[in-house]
Amino acid sequence: MDTEHSEHILSYGKLMAVWVALLVLTAATIMVTRVELGVWKVWAALAIASIKSGLVIAFFMHMKYEPRLFRIILFVALFTLAGFIGGTFFDVLYR
Repeated sequence: MDTEHSEHILSYGKLMAVWVALLVLTAATIMVTRVELGVWKVWAALAIASIKSGLVIAFFMHMKYEPRLFRIILFVALFTLAGFIGGTFFDVLYR
């Protein structure tokens, strides 16, 4: 059985850039909690969390270097999960 596996070694510069971006986004999340945005506060926090998780999945889980099929499968799974979570939010919101 011949399986081809290539490792993706990221440079320290790229890893540091992603780490700094995650720190900045974490600071942005804290800032969002201190600003009065009404109902948009939750949406802003969810958007920032989505960006952060995207960075982690792309760089630290090496999904950026995987074949397109894997990325599509991951996107469909995450979209389905978001649909379930969104449905739960609407259920709680309109009870």
